[in-house]
Amino acid sequence: MGLLDRIAPRRNETEVPAAAPASVGEPLFATKALRKFLINLTSHESPVLLDLGPVVGGNVTFFGEQLGCKIFVEDIFADLDRHARGGTLDALPEFLKTRFPQADGSVDGILCWDIIDYMDRAAAQALANELTRVLRPDGALLGFFGTAPPRDSRYTKYVIVDEVNLKHRPYPASRGRQAILLNRDIIRLFHGLRVSDSFLLQNNLREILFRKPAS
Repeated sequence: MGLLDRIAPRRNETEVPAAAPASVGEPLFATKALRKFLINLTSHESPVLLDLGPVVGGNVTFFGEQLGCKIFVEDIFADLDRHARGGTLDALPEFLKTRFPQADGSVDGILCWDIIDYMDRAAAQALANELTRVLRPDGALLGFFGTAPPRDSRYTKYVIVDEVNLKHRPYPASRGRQAILLNRDIIRLFHGLRVSDSFLLQNNLREILFRKPAS
């Protein structure tokens, strides 16, 4: 049975449960946007995927086996952390403008995760502009955005269990989340894209799936 046979589009929902039944020793958290992101990628032959998080072997295996896609992992969290530790956050926006070697319109899907939450406005805008540039028309970008202040400063590795469940693995961060962005602020950052789906989760995350207009 192929991925499209197992993943069927579902009606958009505004709020979903925070967590699925826990596995031994590590809880699972529901994801609604990932399913739709995967459906979009299956519409492209030999899709190209850009992952902005640290390398997670299970995620690379998941996408490789399910989609047969080419994956670029560009760890922007590591870049951000290096600038935070070095006291050079003011240089981050200019760094991001030349960070991605991918050509214009060459990537079918982008996993942005929650990196925007840790950036100030200038860096977030520089990153959003670059992601919009490399995304192919009709491509998809999946981003997570916090809706409540965090209790500590940690990054999160999002580990894909299947198309409806993720594991959240925290790891040390040199920089905490910045101001919580309103929906209109997020949309303005990605002004070259349109919101395809948005899901508010009870674990204080909003999942937003963007699409780049085909025209």
